[in-house]
Amino acid sequence: MAIEAVLFDFSGTIFRLEDERFREAELTHADGRDLSAHEVADIVRAMTAPVEQFVELDAEGQHAWENRDLDPALHRAAYLQVLERSGVPSFPARQLYELILDPLAWTPYPDTGEVLRALHERGIRVAVVSNIAFDLRPALASRGWDRYIGYFALSFELGAIKPDRRIFDAALERLGVAPENALMVGDSVEADGGATALGCEFELVEPLPTWDRPTALREVLAKHDLIDRPA
Repeated sequence: MAIEAVLFDFSGTIFRLEDERFREAELTHADGRDLSAHEVADIVRAMTAPVEQFVELDAEGQHAWENRDLDPALHRAAYLQVLERSGVPSFPARQLYELILDPLAWTPYPDTGEVLRALHERGIRVAVVSNIAFDLRPALASRGWDRYIGYFALSFELGAIKPDRRIFDAALERLGVAPENALMVGDSVEADGGATALGCEFELVEPLPTWDRPTALREVLAKHDLIDRPA
């Protein structure tokens, strides 16, 4: 069947929160020692991984973690405990958490804008389908890319977390596209790959730093003849 719509994950797929944003916060241990680049990278991984849990939490924190993308309050509780268990003192931890919630702090992958524009010009409908507890729309609106997005299916607004089919159903219904005519692109087989249960196609991209992944979106869309292949 012909692909009529593309569903994109957000974090690690079309945008990424880069390590530099955390290093700029000048993080220190409780004893005043600066966190190493390796430690900062581990924190970023723990904070932005789509499914994996890298830090052991207490019972309350575990409940918050498992439901973090449904409720902003639980999201805050979960990630503040992740930072605490990662050895980040409470004050910079709160600063870091606010950074995560700032959609303008996220960096787009180099081919994000051109891919969204090209799909729009070819009449391919687009949705962003994200497990998230804050409004990511400004990240795209600030670059004028929101006009290419037909619908934002955000877990905290819909009450469903990928791979729950309800979040994919919401996007497909709003776009007016049958599952077999849609392609889901994301960085998690477990979460984003849940779209295949509905009959969607799925393409995996790696959540690499933006400078290490300049054309991955173009490459996976070119496989389906939705966009020209990278030169």
